[in-house]
Amino acid sequence: MFKVNYKKLLHNSIIIAAIFLADRVSKFYILKIVETESVVDIYVNQYINLYLIWNKGIAFGLLSFNENYIYNLLTLLIITISTIILIMALRSEGFKKYSLLIVFAGSIGNLFDRIYYSAVPDFIDFHIKDFHWFVFNVADIFITLGIICLIFDEIFINNKKNEKIK
Repeated sequence: MFKVNYKKLLHNSIIIAAIFLADRVSKFYILKIVETESVVDIYVNQYINLYLIWNKGIAFGLLSFNENYIYNLLTLLIITISTIILIMALRSEGFKKYSLLIVFAGSIGNLFDRIYYSAVPDFIDFHIKDFHWFVFNVADIFITLGIICLIFDEIFINNKKNEKIK
């Protein structure tokens, strides 16, 4: 029989909600600036500007298409992958579980925008001199951080577990 551990469920939900909320607040702030100023072009420091673009593709604007059926297909694919990530997180433990939860929370932040706005607002422009990275948002930061943690887990933590078994 399936038993629900409400303490773990609450803990996982708080992590997801906190990341989702941080993403929503940052996007709400940027969109409020656009509403009042009609454009966002803010110099933060020599490495970061805030500049709003609307991303209809996936990570970092890849696979951007104007056709609705491709956009809808990508959205369906993102929903499927996000569901798989959540299932994997619920079946995992420790560092890997939290890494997957971080990726999931970031993905639902962007998924919300894809469904609500039909595009994802990206606004963090990281650059060094004339080299500009892709414009991204807070959800993208968490997705990337979670993936880096998963890679770290696979290389260092799982590798140590496998060495002990041998």
